[in-house]
Amino acid sequence: MESPFSGTWPALVTPADADGGVNVTVLRELVDYLLGKRIDGLYLCGSTGEGVLLSQAERRQVVEVVMDQTAGRIPVIVHVGSVSTRESVALARHSQEVGAAGVSSILPMINTGVTGIYAHYQQIAAAVPDLPFFPYLFGGQTDAPALMQELKQRIPNLHGAKYTGPNMYELGRVLDQSAAEWTIFSGMDEQCLFAMMVGAPGNIGSTLNFMPGLYRDMRTRFQDGDLAGAMTLQRRANQVTTVLIQYGFSGALCEMMRLLGLDCGEPRLPHLPLADNRKADLLADLERVDFRRLVDL
Repeated sequence: MESPFSGTWPALVTPADADGGVNVTVLRELVDYLLGKRIDGLYLCGSTGEGVLLSQAERRQVVEVVMDQTAGRIPVIVHVGSVSTRESVALARHSQEVGAAGVSSILPMINTGVTGIYAHYQQIAAAVPDLPFFPYLFGGQTDAPALMQELKQRIPNLHGAKYTGPNMYELGRVLDQSAAEWTIFSGMDEQCLFAMMVGAPGNIGSTLNFMPGLYRDMRTRFQDGDLAGAMTLQRRANQVTTVLIQYGFSGALCEMMRLLGLDCGEPRLPHLPLADNRKADLLADLERVDFRRLVDL
């Protein structure tokens, strides 16, 4: 039986209203848009979803709305990482109560060394022992293979990880020590194909909010042995990503969503919005890389 934790997973944007709160109407529209693109799952309140910039109540609201809108059609993983371990535990329990398929967490935001990381993750995972737990690892922050090897001994419901980084050697080492039932998601859109080549069965990413079909087709081409076709899609996706980075990724991503008819508002500080006098230039640069055709896939 194929694992539910595979394929194409947008790291969902959290739409903001005029006051910076959660825009529930647009959040539901965004979920429906992505379901129409045949995504395989959703990752909530991560870096793209600005989870750590939301209040506890807002994070619960996002999860409840998305769970209601998806209505069991796809699995949902909730990122519960917070400064406080206690808050992470509370968010994990709430995610379990509303039917999430798994929970995830970044490393502790206060550097306590590996012993503190172990204790932090153990408490979160132990709060939801029947729910798959996925550490959210950034390449270079710590020795990811060593960390996963240790967590494997300490956390019975460890089910894999989200690995965001360009180091395919390190990602490969994590995959090599994975248990058969684990999923190691790749989290760097720019490296998606290369992560597939190393063996990652799924990807979670920001640009999947507006062009998930491209990444789905990339995976299909790769699985069919059309590496050249998959590489062409990766290069075209990276052209769009490069444009967004050049304009300030968070603000440009919100403007991109607005261009698609999904007004996600402005990013939350300290992320900065795109200045009005740069919006026409952004659109012109996106048109030059034929972004609409990629969005339509």
